[in-house]
Amino acid sequence: MRAEPTCPRCAGPVHPPGLWSSDWICGVHGAVLPRQPSKRPGPDALTAVLLDAKVPVWTPWPLPLGWLVTGFATVGDDRTGARATAVAASGPGLVSGPADLVLIAEEPGVGLGAHYAGLDGADPGEVFDGSPPHVKIDISGPAATCGHTVPMWSVGTRPDRAVYVGEAMGDWLWAALWPAEAGVLLLERQNLLDLREPGMDLDLPYGAHSPRLDD
Repeated sequence: MRAEPTCPRCAGPVHPPGLWSSDWICGVHGAVLPRQPSKRPGPDALTAVLLDAKVPVWTPWPLPLGWLVTGFATVGDDRTGARATAVAASGPGLVSGPADLVLIAEEPGVGLGAHYAGLDGADPGEVFDGSPPHVKIDISGPAATCGHTVPMWSVGTRPDRAVYVGEAMGDWLWAALWPAEAGVLLLERQNLLDLREPGMDLDLPYGAHSPRLDD
């Protein structure tokens, strides 16, 4: 049976637009954009995400040694386009055991990144208070200035993961990593590419579908 869209803020059920409203409605959060069922990793899934994406589709490149792309997810519908995208990758952790990473780009107010972080609101709140960032990520691509650096701050309440957030190209950029110790991966100053950009036809290596996308 085909999975149904859910709320990006709580993963709960949503009611589709009807006669009286053009919005998707969550019983807890009201009008939301629908979080679509995650897509299994592969070129066809990536093509479908790129066709709808209104925000960046970030991937680390080069991928950390031994890592694979393990799926995609979007928030939005045919009317709105994808106002949030998520790319999952998995591989060996730098500390111990396997690790997972989900990179999320989203417009303010969508709430997918905040859901991963365990935050009550749709956005990160008062994390940009003048304190120094905890990590920095480089982004590159034709639309991003070469060598542009995104400062990111640690946020969230869930002890099983590390979550960082910053702002890139006018949208939120979130990085969620499992287990929490896997957060050290970002200390190595990862470089991200926006797969929407011309010339980003990368030969991505794919692995098994990541359940983290359905968290």
